[in-house]
Order: sequence, then structure tokens, then C-alpha cells
Amino acid sequence: MKLLLLLALVGLAQAFQTRVPLRRMKSLRQRLQEQGLLESYLEQHPYNLAAKYFPGIAVEPLENYMDDEYFGTISIGTPPQEFTVVFDTGSSNLWVPSVFCSSPACRNHNRFNPAESSTFLSTNDTLFIAYGTGSMTGVLGYDTVNVAGINVRNQIFGLAETEPGDFFYYTPFDGILGLAFPSIASSGATPVFDNMMIENLVDRNLFSVYLSRDSQGGSFVLFGAIDPYYTTRGISWIPLSAETYWQITMESVSINGAPVACSSGCQAIVDTGTTLLAVPVRALRILLRRLGASSGGEISCGAVSNLPDLIFHIDGKEFPVPPRAYVLRSNGVCSLGLQGMDAPTEEGELWILGDVFIREYYVIFDRANNKVGLSRL
Repeated sequence: MKLLLLLALVGLAQAFQTRVPLRRMKSLRQRLQEQGLLESYLEQHPYNLAAKYFPGIAVEPLENYMDDEYFGTISIGTPPQEFTVVFDTGSSNLWVPSVFCSSPACRNHNRFNPAESSTFLSTNDTLFIAYGTGSMTGVLGYDTVNVAGINVRNQIFGLAETEPGDFFYYTPFDGILGLAFPSIASSGATPVFDNMMIENLVDRNLFSVYLSRDSQGGSFVLFGAIDPYYTTRGISWIPLSAETYWQITMESVSINGAPVACSSGCQAIVDTGTTLLAVPVRALRILLRRLGASSGGEISCGAVSNLPDLIFHIDGKEFPVPPRAYVLRSNGVCSLGLQGMDAPTEEGELWILGDVFIREYYVIFDRANNKVGLSRL
């Protein structure tokens, strides 16, 4: 009995070696706000969040990351070159700046130098990803990518050669590691987690995410395992409705027992690369009115304690998001963590369940069974 317990503990410890700690840093919005640049930046850089989710189009509007605060570290090459990346379940490509890039946004970030890696393999293939404020262009190469001690050999990734505009100049991260499905990867690149599965580098074909609340630490992405500490309240498994993004079907959204949105059903994407709850514009107007917020989403901080939970009805179960989660406080101002978006799909309107939702749940992204698991924290 003791031997079995010991073996179980050893196996658990080995699985936990694949954990990537996430650092919570100031968001781009906060950094621009502190420098008095936010208002002018927003005027000069209008964008359409929905563009990210139109299938068949290689578009990644990174303004999604204006509010993002969670970043992790990976390394590429031999010897390893370190990069801070967003672990994004809403895209599928890995890319980082390269020494071939002379854009200002590259010069103040870590840049990959293929000449300093003995394992780098070049290609003649190019990578282009369009953004709401410009574009990123580069070339594709192969090298060893290390994620939390997992060495993924011959991983294809993008080496950015141009990053026009000033958006990336202000971001606290160097690049992006996409964790969605191969079907939406630009240039047909195989995503990092797919190679982990192909090379049998993970115990199970899944990864899980914990995002801490407020200023608490401990956020992580865990590859190949489920941490039982975060699942004591059980796991609700939800089948995917599409194998592109981590897309699921919602039945409705309610407040105080009454449906207020998505009443005929809708689609939702669980996306670590979007901090806010992205809501269809019509639904946003209803929610702002029902919650007593202004058209810009601002609300009296004194009224927060009396606000109701937002209840998301998914696969016959209720998933509440309380006001402490969906109300954001910054410099003494309170606002709802909701953003308008219109991206209709064949199955109905589309919602994006970003970090505002994810912080309330330990989320398991199961590729073996094409399901999302949610465990209330």
C-alpha cells in the first residue's frame, strides 16, 4: 500500500514538472494610462475585436492584450534564449521578435538570434499575421522550444522581421504562444502543444490554467496534468462545438433567475488571450442598463456590493461570475469588465469568455476528448 502511494506521489510530482508559472504584471492599458497616453492611443488605434474569430482568416488583433496581465517564460534554441510570452488559447502560432527586425517594437524586446543556436533550421516560408493597427511579417524556422522543462524539438515558429506601429513597443511581452487548434494556425504551422502530444512529451493530452485574482500570485499553465488541489468542487465537462478555438455552446445568460442575453443559445470561446468578457453589442446594452452602468461601462463603486451575479448557462449547468470578478477597479474608478463585439457564427452570436470568467474557474483544455473542464474556485 505504501509503495503504491509512493509511486502515485512520484507520478504526480513528475506531472507537475510541466507547470509554467505566470507572472501578473501591469497591463498595457495601465502602462499607457500612467504615461498619459491612453486616450490618444485609443483614438489613433481603433480595432475590431471580432476579427480574431472569423474562421479562415489569419487575423490576430492584439489589442485584445491591452488589458492582459498574465505572462510566462519560455526559451528557444541551443543554448536557450528566453522570451516572455502570452499563453493564448485564442490563437495557434508561436512567434517572437528576431534580430532581423529593426522596428522600434522589436528593439526594446528580446530578439531571437538564429546564428547563436546550434539547433536552428531555416526555411524559405514566410509568416504574415494582420492586426487591427498594422501587421507582423516574418519567416518560419525550426528549433528546440523549452516550456517548463519540456523540450519540444524541431518546433516551427515565427521570427518577426517587422512589427509596424507602436502597439508592441509598449507591451510587456515579447511574443505569443498559441494553444488553439492547428486548423486556425497561420501558414499551416503545427502548434507547440500538438507537437508535445505527437512526441509523447505529456502524460495526458490536455493542459490546464489557473489565473489568480487581484494581486495574488500562483497563476500557471500546467501541461499534461490536472492539479487536484483546484478540483475539490468537481469538474464540469463541456463538449466543444468546433475544433478551431476552444468553442462551446451556451444556452443563455441570466440575472436574478431571468434570461437577459443569449436566450436562444449562442457560441462562446474560452480565451486566455482576452481579459474582458466580449459581448455582442446588443447584449452589452442590455447588461449595462440592467446593472446600472453608463454607456461607457462605468459604475458607482458604492453600488458594487449590491450587484447580482452574471449566470452563464452551459451544458445544462450554471456558471456564476460575481460582481467582484466582472467589476474592475482602477485609480478609484469602477467599470464593468465587458466589451462590445459582433462576430456572428453559423450557430448564432459569439461571446468571448476571457480572464474575467476564467479567474473564477480552474479551466482544463482537453484535446484527447475535445472538451473544456470547469472547476469552481
